Amino acid sequence: MAEQTFKIAVIPGDGIGKEVIKEGLRVLDHLAEESEGKFAFEYDHFPWGCEYYLEHGKMMDEDGVEKMRNYDAIYFGAVGFPGVPDHVSLWGLRLAICQGLDQWANIRPVEFLPGVPHRINHPDPESLNWILVRENSEGEYSGIGGRNFQGRGPGGEVAVQSALFTEKGTERIIRFAFDLARTRKRKKVTSVTKSNAQQYGMVLWDEVFARVAKDYPDVETDQWLVDAMAAHFVLHPEDLEVVVASNLFADILSDLGSALAGSLGIAASANLSPDKSAPSMFESVHGSAPDIAGKGIANPIGTIGSAALMLDHLGLKEEAERVNQAIADTTGQGILTRDIGGTADTVEITDAIIKNLSKVNVEA
Repeated sequence: MAEQTFKIAVIPGDGIGKEVIKEGLRVLDHLAEESEGKFAFEYDHFPWGCEYYLEHGKMMDEDGVEKMRNYDAIYFGAVGFPGVPDHVSLWGLRLAICQGLDQWANIRPVEFLPGVPHRINHPDPESLNWILVRENSEGEYSGIGGRNFQGRGPGGEVAVQSALFTEKGTERIIRFAFDLARTRKRKKVTSVTKSNAQQYGMVLWDEVFARVAKDYPDVETDQWLVDAMAAHFVLHPEDLEVVVASNLFADILSDLGSALAGSLGIAASANLSPDKSAPSMFESVHGSAPDIAGKGIANPIGTIGSAALMLDHLGLKEEAERVNQAIADTTGQGILTRDIGGTADTVEITDAIIKNLSKVNVEA
């Protein structure tokens, strides 16, 4: 029996989510086997997603969020598939879990892996490594609003979508970003808003950022409007370290960062309950990609990188570092999936990562 067993809720979801989650679990099982009893993983699989919706009329069980509370972590594939509107699939599963468990901090590293063709003009792309910190519980994804006046006839309907910014929610994500910056070689936090045009919620954000920054005199800061920051991602990525932004802005900027690094397929993320009062959820940034589902060509790197974030959160920091190193070794050897210019399929690249994991372990 292992010294420590982690209970993981596995939600493969839709499309390629089922394929990449399978490969991530292979990596986790390999690590557990190599630990020689130090730790083990116990998985419970949940069939929630669009197929479940088409059969049951809901994306997950009514008590699905409560079922998640007893796990150490949640490992999530992807959500969305033709036949189910995207807003139904997203709000019915992923956002329901994030909000229901108050996973208020989302982190999305942007890393330029060796051997991966990048989309940026920089003399040393492999030196670039920054992290997006996304407010994950309110902001533009609060779900406040509605539609009305359908009775006015065609063209007369009105839709209202409100963003919610609370001082509590804003302060805790900004402090999280500053605390994270203190763990990095370069201690810097960049705040991103659009406070010139959004004069209430984002001015509040700016004011809270300025106040919190005073408690971290050792951390460098700067502030950008989101449109200028999008350009800065492209023109001066070397200035970036920890970037904190609202739910919507960090969502968009993280996709931009991943695309610059080569592909959304390599991007990992974590939806964190930082005080561990509830389990955190780990997922790749990419979607369910129904156009390539079932073909065996999906890139599992983002999902395996998300497993590394999960390992780190569970206290297995050495194992997390090994996984990240094995990923870098694999891409550096030119073993790439089609989305990043290679020919390896989903299983082959995972095989290479596992092989390099064993190599990393021997060298350690």
